[in-house]
Amino acid sequence: MSAPRPLTARNFPSAVEEAQNTARPLPRYDGPDSNYQLAFTDTDFLLRDELRPVRMQLELLKPELAQKALGIESTIVIFGSARIPAPDVAAQRLAEAEAAGEDIAIRRARTQQAMSVYYDEARKFAAIVTERTAKLPTPVVVVTGGGPGIMEAGNRGAFEAGGRSIGLNIVLPHEQAPNPYITPALCFQFHYFALRKMHFLMRSVALVCFPGGFGTLDELFETMTLIQTGKCRRRPILLFGREFWTKLINFDHLIDTGMIHADDVNLFRFVETADEAWQVLAQDYGLDAPADFEGQYADD
Repeated sequence: MSAPRPLTARNFPSAVEEAQNTARPLPRYDGPDSNYQLAFTDTDFLLRDELRPVRMQLELLKPELAQKALGIESTIVIFGSARIPAPDVAAQRLAEAEAAGEDIAIRRARTQQAMSVYYDEARKFAAIVTERTAKLPTPVVVVTGGGPGIMEAGNRGAFEAGGRSIGLNIVLPHEQAPNPYITPALCFQFHYFALRKMHFLMRSVALVCFPGGFGTLDELFETMTLIQTGKCRRRPILLFGREFWTKLINFDHLIDTGMIHADDVNLFRFVETADEAWQVLAQDYGLDAPADFEGQYADD
């Protein structure tokens, strides 16, 4: 007597099975003009301009499904310059510049050394977030752009604290390799900036910005605009380094000229240290009371 059929057996072959079944060589139909290949295994077809909407959907789905499968519900985004080195690297560069005796190189190296304090604060902050939320029903996972500098510091702090972290890398003309501290299963690569930006915010409960350039400013202002216009829920935005940000952006001038409302400056807060940043988040979300923290965003 044959074994009973399982009720949950597939009614049709899976896409994987079909792809394997059609992988056998067919000389007459494997030439450059052939369209015999399955559409979902045909890279040339998927890369056509007309397939851009499909590719965008795939970039939305792949990281979404991976994070969902790993139970990631809440993230804290850390932005900042890729050009801010770790303190030990900055010290070495300064020593090399001084040995070479080049004034311009020395000035740049000294500036990098001064800015390297933010690398340490980003590293410490990521470690605090990872450690303090580890036992919550939904631990908060650090997410960065996946590259060097402040991004590396964020992933590194989470890694050293024994936690997972996410890296949302982007294909650039100058190659960006993922830093070595990202959790491999959470290391993604994007072609479309817009889809990458969506993933930065889809699960975030806070945005933390360290000094940075165009990319950091882009993400910061987009997030503030979405909150200002009510397109996404309000969440803490923390700017590390009041002196840097107020010198870079004249917020008072924006208010005085009527470009923003006086209340819009309350969309963000300045902080100087990782401990101070954590205290802001702890107050906003009740991070010392896990049940209360979960309830803050469970229905968003």
